Amino acid sequence: MMKKLLSLIFACSLVFAINPASAAPPQAYDETADAQAAINKALAEAKKTDKKVLVVFGANWCKDCLELDKSMHGKNEALLASKFITVKVNVGQFDKNKELVDFYGNPTKKGIPAAVLLRPDNSVLFASKGGELSNARKMSEQGVYDFFDEITALYH
Repeated sequence: MMKKLLSLIFACSLVFAINPASAAPPQAYDETADAQAAINKALAEAKKTDKKVLVVFGANWCKDCLELDKSMHGKNEALLASKFITVKVNVGQFDKNKELVDFYGNPTKKGIPAAVLLRPDNSVLFASKGGELSNARKMSEQGVYDFFDEITALYH
């Protein structure tokens, strides 16, 4: 009886170990990504496609950052994909990718998530330096859509 029970436990543990559905979901902000390389790649693509680069600074512990990420999908996904090449940059506890945050004028000063819109030559068109997205949980999907739609209209 004990041998059968141990075999069953072992079999179940194998199923959970190899079943992708049981794996941890991907994080909104890749904590291992080379953010500078991702931005460089996006800028190169932007030159070819005549799009802008949208850099979103955030962290996986930040509920507003996760809500913004969620809101950037659904109906917002088509708008964003048609106009922007999006790069998400993990800021950790404001201790990661600090050189990028500083390079783009410290858009995270009044909170995260924060966004910077870049031309393909890496010059800044817009930066959310006033904490415009730091209350993403209260913005609703429509509010996030309106925010990015307005940026699109201003900086087409």
